[in-house]
Amino acid sequence: MTLNITDPSTLYGKAVIGRDGEKLGKVDGVYLDNDTQRPEWAAVKSGLFGSHVSLVPLATADTAGDDLRVPFDKEALSSAPHHDPERELSPQDEVELFEHYGVSYGGETVTAQTGDQTRTGSENQQFGAGERTFDHDSDRVDTAVGRDTSGPTTDDAMTRSEERMRVGTETTEVGRARLRKYVVTENVTQTVPVSHEEVRIEREPITEASVGDAVDGPSISEEEHEVTLHAERPVTQTEAVPVERVRIGKETVTEHEKVSGEVRKEQIESSGVEETDR
Repeated sequence: MTLNITDPSTLYGKAVIGRDGEKLGKVDGVYLDNDTQRPEWAAVKSGLFGSHVSLVPLATADTAGDDLRVPFDKEALSSAPHHDPERELSPQDEVELFEHYGVSYGGETVTAQTGDQTRTGSENQQFGAGERTFDHDSDRVDTAVGRDTSGPTTDDAMTRSEERMRVGTETTEVGRARLRKYVVTENVTQTVPVSHEEVRIEREPITEASVGDAVDGPSISEEEHEVTLHAERPVTQTEAVPVERVRIGKETVTEHEKVSGEVRKEQIESSGVEETDR
């Protein structure tokens, strides 16, 4: 497929859709050919907070409404050779990327075009040997011509960019709690009163009231009386009774944690005035 782009700024912010219809990320930057100033590669941000950037060849891309469609999947983008957005794309970087995406790179690769201008084989060679410029900051590609001694054509201003750290939260499972009931045996000691019977000898004198019982029977004889003694003994008995109900619950506790990370920012300084020969 061939992508016709007259205004590269229209690519910024477009959702990138893969071959299976899944969203792969958003266009965050565009690489331009130095000679033709036509877009050749799109930088696609994906992952948590858009932390991963992958380069996708626009030669294989097409637009559908507000989407940029490419014939790749999420795995192809995540495993693509990494490229530092702060430096230009070298010819070797380009070869590795083309090989990764399975795009032929024999000097006649069909790449993005503007209007009806399509790159030829010789132009491919010039494109392969040239440098790329990458607008990583705003929602537009600057096309005004200026003088830049570092190589790419820009306007008369320099853009300074900074990284911003975004902090969020995610819920993860850290453990599980469960209730388990088991039986333990313990010794319990209590004091209980017990009673017993003892033998006590009682003597009483003979009186007129008891003389009859005293002389009843033989005068002299042998005789034996028996008394049964009783005693209490402590006994134990157990019974199961409900004493409480126990259930497991959850509560949310909020704590504050410090998160640190490294962010980069560009600094612009003047190197002074160079005198030129008059």
